Amino acid sequence: MAKVKVKTHSGAKKRFKITGSGKVKYQKTNKRHRLTQKDTKRKRIARVAGVAGSANAPTIKKLVPYL
Repeated sequence: MAKVKVKTHSGAKKRFKITGSGKVKYQKTNKRHRLTQKDTKRKRIARVAGVAGSANAPTIKKLVPYL
């Protein structure tokens, strides 16, 4: 019997990328609008991409099976 394809979660595919080593990478929040009011430190921290923790990574990988 043929293997059933799994649908990719449309919201998750826009937000997450899987790295070469299998980690889940995402962009941090607070870098979109009203940047003049926000502290420089807060914006600097948000520049660096985040890596999903070990508790959440398996769930995200199920939502984005083909990336």
